[in-house]
Amino acid sequence: MANHSICDYTRNDRSGDPMLPHPIPYQGSKRKLAPVIATYLPDEIEVFYEPFCGSAAMTIYAANKRMARRFVIADSLAPIVELQRAVVEKPDETAKQYRAIWEGQKDGDHGYFNEVRARYNADRDPVDLLYLICRCVKNAVRFNKTGNFTQSHDKRRLGMLPDKMQSAIEGVSHMLKGKVEFRVGDWLDTTADARPIDFIYMDPPYLGTSVGPDKRYHQQMTQEPLIEGLAQLNSRSVPFALSYDGMTGGKEYGPPLPDHLGMTRLLLHAGVSSQATLSGRSEETVESLYMSAGLADPVAAVIRGPEQIELAL
Repeated sequence: MANHSICDYTRNDRSGDPMLPHPIPYQGSKRKLAPVIATYLPDEIEVFYEPFCGSAAMTIYAANKRMARRFVIADSLAPIVELQRAVVEKPDETAKQYRAIWEGQKDGDHGYFNEVRARYNADRDPVDLLYLICRCVKNAVRFNKTGNFTQSHDKRRLGMLPDKMQSAIEGVSHMLKGKVEFRVGDWLDTTADARPIDFIYMDPPYLGTSVGPDKRYHQQMTQEPLIEGLAQLNSRSVPFALSYDGMTGGKEYGPPLPDHLGMTRLLLHAGVSSQATLSGRSEETVESLYMSAGLADPVAAVIRGPEQIELAL
């Protein structure tokens, strides 16, 4: 298994590619952090699991870099998994349906978004969900505990243009078709067959969005079941990475996970906080990346992008 220090990152050939296709613009997506996270992954992976898939940014990155032979995309929210399936298995139909939905709107017609949202909440059509994600405020997806989409529309834009969406869908389908399995369910169930030769990347709902008044997802993740699940992975010798909590503007979200799990905690610079921007503040975000035993050496400093690291060396 690979074991990288901070200096290795600038010499690693798994560099970022801003042109990678991403049809699902999820806030909190690990698209920008994917090159850094990938630096700490094993060199050879049989099956790459992403059980809290969201936009599946890490799967897309890993597929593009041929880091695994096969992939499992999963989530407890069925429509997001069905959207991922539609992108990969029915790219032409999905792009055509998105175009029709997008072209049905008019600039300034705020009622149209609400109509699509009501239709999605009734029927759970995955391409309706794609339009809602693209058009909602800051792509900040919000669901209630029944799975209904609750976020409002962004008045400043109309969402991803259909031609760009079609290109992104075709790109992801080309990379993943025939190499991926889609699963719906709890993360421990959808990774139950993972082996030591596989790898699990997890980006669950953060503690700050799972307790208190700011619940954003249909299913929250408190620390107790997460810790129990990670201990199970350790008992099976399944390697994993976990993106979980961090800090914004000096405010820390949740305590570190316990030492008995044997993980290495890395701090990754994640850019300016979108939530703070919405409130008129400019604050930087640092996210925690926990690596299972043997995958990473501890690093005292916050890990930034390769261009910033090179300046510091």
